[in-house]
Amino acid sequence: MHWRHRDISGKPRTRSKSLTIDAIFYKRHTSIERSTFKLMKLASLKTGGRDGSLIVVSRNLQHFVSAADISPTLQIALDNWQQTAPRLNARYEDLNRGACSDIQPLDVKALAAPLPRAFEFVDGSAYLPHVDRVRKARGAEVPESFYVDPLMYQATSAGFLGPCDPVPVVSEEYGIDFESEIIVVTDDVPMAVTPENAEPHIQLIGLINDVSLRNLIPGELAKGFGFLQSKPRSALSPVLVTPDELGEKWQDSKLSLPLHSTLNGEFFGEPEAGVDMQFNFAQLVAHAAKTRPLTAGTIVGSGTIANEDTAKGASCLAEIRMLEIIADGKPSTAFMKFGDTIRIEMFDPQGESIFGAIEQTIVPNES
Repeated sequence: MHWRHRDISGKPRTRSKSLTIDAIFYKRHTSIERSTFKLMKLASLKTGGRDGSLIVVSRNLQHFVSAADISPTLQIALDNWQQTAPRLNARYEDLNRGACSDIQPLDVKALAAPLPRAFEFVDGSAYLPHVDRVRKARGAEVPESFYVDPLMYQATSAGFLGPCDPVPVVSEEYGIDFESEIIVVTDDVPMAVTPENAEPHIQLIGLINDVSLRNLIPGELAKGFGFLQSKPRSALSPVLVTPDELGEKWQDSKLSLPLHSTLNGEFFGEPEAGVDMQFNFAQLVAHAAKTRPLTAGTIVGSGTIANEDTAKGASCLAEIRMLEIIADGKPSTAFMKFGDTIRIEMFDPQGESIFGAIEQTIVPNES
């Protein structure tokens, strides 16, 4: 199968001026007072310790200003969201108008993950095509309960890689794979919250490269106790944005835009994130909070984005290999090697990058 080897270097992409604040107020907001909106893009510099230093980033991702006087870190901002969000929103509006005195150019390589570490990261698997293909690859069936009850596991949250940080791996024999996903970040969520009441607790949205070591997964799952060694640290997108920043593309707790992945500069996939999602983010948050509250700063992942339409490509190598087995009887695509680079990005309808790009190279672990 050769459909994934399409060069995207010539992909047309229209460029537009930075959207004004008013431009993202869609019909669904017309009855709400402007002051109720939370519009912002937030990131963290690597300086300032393990939790980084909170900054506010311009809509076009070209500039930033410090938010240290509002909150030193994003986690502290989330802990006090009702107080910090309006001030961060005002700072964001001033930045986009050019009204801040200390505006600086943004260097993505200077960024840590927006949340360099989190109290909790739970990752779902909300896309049935991904679940079906990956389970087939290891000789397993999709459980009937999946159609009514989300799959979810407790992921690594003690540290996240920055968007341009290399991915260190001990051995290529582990079966190195990327997984292009969407995440949401919550405020404090009460235990047993309903999906309807969970949605307002979603405060920020971003992307993640959920690194997987495929050759370690079967042995771990065979023990009946879940992932551990097969799930190293993941990387977050340069910025996280508020749901209001996405306008009409955020509906029903889903983000309805394609997620682009390129491997070593070649097209890999652009599945639609709003299509074939069995459970929306409100349902995933409610599932995670069924028997325990979630603390502010909890990250909830969508699982790998996948569509039934294989022409859209894929968001991980495991799916490609399964499709090759179905078509040719064996996989022909190798897992990632040292030196391979993955890029994950999402664009708005004007062709502008929303979250910035995750761009990482696989490297041998040197520690």
